[in-house]
Amino acid sequence: MPIIKPVYTAVATAPVATGGAISTTVTPAVTRFFATITAGMIGATTTTIPAASFVDDADAPVVALPTLTATDSANYYINGVIQQSSLFTLTTASLVIASVDITPGVPAVIEISDFSGTTSTITTQPTISAPTVTIIT
Repeated sequence: MPIIKPVYTAVATAPVATGGAISTTVTPAVTRFFATITAGMIGATTTTIPAASFVDDADAPVVALPTLTATDSANYYINGVIQQSSLFTLTTASLVIASVDITPGVPAVIEISDFSGTTSTITTQPTISAPTVTIIT
C-alpha cells in the first residue's frame, strides 16, 4: 500500500524593515605630489620618476612616496590630464609609467585620497517585521 502524505499550500509575506538611521562621515585626507619629467627619466620602455624628484603640496621635497593601502585611491595626471591607473606603478622609491610617449618638461601629479577616516554608525535601530505564513489546506 502506498504512503499517504498530506499536501499543504502556504503563502508568506517578506519581512519589512522600517525606520532606522545611519550616519556616515567621509573625511578623506588628500595629498598631492608634483614633479616635472626630464629627458633622463624617459627610458627605452618606461618612464621612471624618482621620489626625490617630487615635491608635496607645501612645496617641500619628498624623500619617499607613500605606500597605497586598501582605503586609498590614487589618481595620476600627466600634463594636467588624468591617466589610466593601469599605466602606473607606485613604490616608495619612484613612480613608473608604462609609456615613453611623454615630452620632457611636462608636469606629473600624483593625487592620493585616504578614506581610512570614513565611519558609519546606526543611530536608530530599524524595526523589522516577522514574516506572516498562512497555510491553506
